[in-house]
Amino acid sequence: MTAGTRLPGTPDPMHIWRGAGGIRLAVDTWGNPDGPLVVLQHGGGQTRHAWGGTGELLGAAGYYAVAFDARGHGDSDWASDGAYGQDAMVRDLECIIETLGNRRPVLVGASMGGGTSLVAVGEGHVDATALIMVDIAPRIEPEGVDKIQAFMAQKPEGFDTLEEVAQAISNYQPQRARPKNLDGLVKNVRLGVDGKYHWHWDPRIRIGKRDLERRQQRLEACAQQLALPTLLVRGGLSDVLSEEGAQHFLALCPHCEYVNVNNAGHMVAGDRNDIFGTSVIAFLGRTVPVGGEPVYPAHSGGTHNIGAGEDINDVP
Repeated sequence: MTAGTRLPGTPDPMHIWRGAGGIRLAVDTWGNPDGPLVVLQHGGGQTRHAWGGTGELLGAAGYYAVAFDARGHGDSDWASDGAYGQDAMVRDLECIIETLGNRRPVLVGASMGGGTSLVAVGEGHVDATALIMVDIAPRIEPEGVDKIQAFMAQKPEGFDTLEEVAQAISNYQPQRARPKNLDGLVKNVRLGVDGKYHWHWDPRIRIGKRDLERRQQRLEACAQQLALPTLLVRGGLSDVLSEEGAQHFLALCPHCEYVNVNNAGHMVAGDRNDIFGTSVIAFLGRTVPVGGEPVYPAHSGGTHNIGAGEDINDVP
C-alpha cells in the first residue's frame, strides 16, 4: 500500500532492495561502489532525496553513499502491519547492509534515522566504522517533537493545490525561502483517488507508540556503549535538540566530536548543506579515509561552532 499515484517528475529510485519481511525499499546511490560505504538515513516525514546534495558530495570524494526511503516513506512500501518502531527500522537497515555484502558502513542518521543508527550500533546489530548523528540525541525537547507531529498531522483530508503544500512547508520551516518553482514538491506528495494531494508517508507512522522517557533510557544505554568514531551535528536553531541535550550526549560519549551549525534548524543538511557536507567530509577524512587506514585517537572529542527494549516509534 502507498499514499497514491506518483506525480510526473518524481525521480525514480535507482534501486529497489528488500527490507525486513520482504518490504520494498527505494534506494539511491552515489560514487564508487568500491569506496568506503556510507549509509544515509533520513528523518520522519523526509525521503532519500533529503540526502541528494550530501550523497553527491560523498560520491565525488570517493565514498559510496547509499540513501533509502524508510518504510512507509517516499517510494518505499508501507508496512502492512503498521510496524514503524525502531526495531523494524533497524531490521531494514540490516537488510540493506546485507544486500551490500555485509560491508562495514559509516552510519549517518538525521532525527528518526539517527535514532535507528544509534540503536543499531549501541545494541550491536551493525558493526559500523563511524557514526554521525544529525540533530538527534537521547535527550530531546518535547515541544519540538510536538511541532513535528502537528506538521505531519495537518490536512489529513489532503491539499487542493501544490501551492497549499508549499505554504504548509513554509509555515513549518520559515528560515527557508519559499520556492518559486513548485516542481520540487512532487517528491513530497502523492495524488489520491480523491483528486487531492496527500503527504508521501503512511499516516500510521504518527499514531504509533511514542514514549519519550523509555526512548531516552534506551538511547542513553546505547550512547554509553559507543566506542567507534562519532560525530554529533546540531542545528543551532533547532527546537528538537537543545544545546543542553547535545552536551548530555557528549557526557555519555566523551570521545564524540561536536559541530554546532549556527544558522540551521532541525533539518540541518537541508538548511546548510554546504557546511554540513564539509563537516562530514572533514570528519570522515580523519576517521574513515578513502584508500587508507582510519586514524582516530582515543578520546579526541571536540566542539566546533560553525556557520552562519520495547519497540517504540522514534522522533520523526
